[in-house]
Amino acid sequence: MAVPVGGYIHFRKFRGKRTLVNIIQTLYSMPTVLVGLLVFLLISNQGPLGDLHLLFTPGGMIIGQTILILPIIAGFTILALSGVKDEIRDLSLSLGASEFQAIQTIMHEAKYALLGALILGFGRALSEVGVAMMIGGNIRGYTRVITTTMSLETSKGNVELSIALGIILLILALIINLVLNYVQEK
Repeated sequence: MAVPVGGYIHFRKFRGKRTLVNIIQTLYSMPTVLVGLLVFLLISNQGPLGDLHLLFTPGGMIIGQTILILPIIAGFTILALSGVKDEIRDLSLSLGASEFQAIQTIMHEAKYALLGALILGFGRALSEVGVAMMIGGNIRGYTRVITTTMSLETSKGNVELSIALGIILLILALIINLVLNYVQEK
């Protein structure tokens, strides 16, 4: 979802585009607890989406994570596409490509940077605690995830389990990065 949003913003000309890109870039560093609070206010029983009963559910957590990582992936998509020379589009069009085909060519040229944007977003989601804790409630067997388990177990004094879970997260991140490097080398 974020790559098409970033692509749309990059390829379209409209008033306020630079301001929108600045806002997206500002949202890169939005504190996770602020995202959690905003989503909480939206989906709590008194919130505008309260009738959907998403608070303390995996669905609510997905909404929070999406709000958290969408600006990162969209912003880095815009950056990746900006790195492709304008001549690529012009050349594609002069060779008879449609506008859509020219966009596909540009996306193909930026594929490794786009993959990097996705991995960056995944890394942010992988390490996230605030949204998961505030929206999911850390309910055992339902909304508890590795990062919230680490927080809980550390507060209970079970540091060994937290370290083991942290190692699992690092291994997962390493595997993802190895896959990314493998794909980039092909």
